[in-house]
Amino acid sequence: VQLVESGGGSVKTGGSLRLSCAASELTNRPNRMAWFRRTLGKEREGVAAITSDGVTKYADQGRFTISKDNAKDTLYLDMRSLIPEDTAIYYCAARDVRTSFASLNSQDYDYWGPGTQVTVSS
Repeated sequence: VQLVESGGGSVKTGGSLRLSCAASELTNRPNRMAWFRRTLGKEREGVAAITSDGVTKYADQGRFTISKDNAKDTLYLDMRSLIPEDTAIYYCAARDVRTSFASLNSQDYDYWGPGTQVTVSS
């Protein structure tokens, strides 16, 4: 399974971005996918997760929305009202598993993308 993120960039406080993650070899296979982020000097943290049957989990409800287009094997993260604290490298993650548990624990994922940088300036 290969994951490739896109959509990162630089925005001002209050702006929005949509991150995408193209996943190969997950077509028609049950899976769990998630977005994580890592800020310089901090541990990687889970942002949002989603299972094949649409169960979602968020670290902080409200500003971010995770979704998946199964036909395109693409995971999305819609981010709005961005603040400088959201500045980080955002990673897409996946595990090939049938589950209704949308985990934000990095140990529950086997495949990772290279990441995409999001920078929010004030």
